[in-house]
Amino acid sequence: MKRIKRMAKEALRGRWFVAVVVGWIAALLGGIASERPELKFHFDRSGLQLSVEYAGRTLFSTGGGVLPEARSFLFEGVSFPVLVVLVGALLYFIIGSGVSIGYAWFHLKLASFGNPEFGDLFSYMFLWRTAAAMRIRRAIYVALWSCLLIIPGIMAAYSYSMTEYILAQNPNLTAREAMRRSKEMMRGYRLHLFFLQLSFIGWQILCAFTLGIGNLWLLPYQQTATAVFYREISGSAS
Repeated sequence: MKRIKRMAKEALRGRWFVAVVVGWIAALLGGIASERPELKFHFDRSGLQLSVEYAGRTLFSTGGGVLPEARSFLFEGVSFPVLVVLVGALLYFIIGSGVSIGYAWFHLKLASFGNPEFGDLFSYMFLWRTAAAMRIRRAIYVALWSCLLIIPGIMAAYSYSMTEYILAQNPNLTAREAMRRSKEMMRGYRLHLFFLQLSFIGWQILCAFTLGIGNLWLLPYQQTATAVFYREISGSAS
């Protein structure tokens, strides 16, 4: 774990600026899916709220309940503004799906001490159909396993966590094939990745007190470490 993080730091040396910018743009475009335990803080008039999230799901929160805005959206009739929002959300999902593969490719190049460029982020937009299908299929699988208990859902998410990297290296694969390869690849390594990602929890806590600004630098570090991890278990590092 320490070796992987050290290699990630070495790969980022001299490339922090482009990595931060690419990560920021990828996040804005929805190209980054959360597949690691996250500790989040929220300050408001009611005080400090703490939540622990994984793969977009809240495992624990000191707050609760559905926001009034969400209830209104769920139970009121669908109006034209809502339709516009839904269309915008669909476009955002499509763009984010293509960007997610480009973002994985950027970090694969970074992890191999190559010369990643900003344009790599959009180099897989042609793969948006496969990427979108993969995201939907993965979300369904994780949700179904989560219906049993939280732990099976987390295990399923880790099983498919290498799919973006696999598609970046094998763009001819279908979403199903890439997910199957990820599941096979992660057999016996899910706990390793869990502890690798959990080792960043201290940095996440510190970033929370920077109003999230510190995440601009933490995100490339985490993503590069995950790319190094992928290269090692896939055999592409040799």
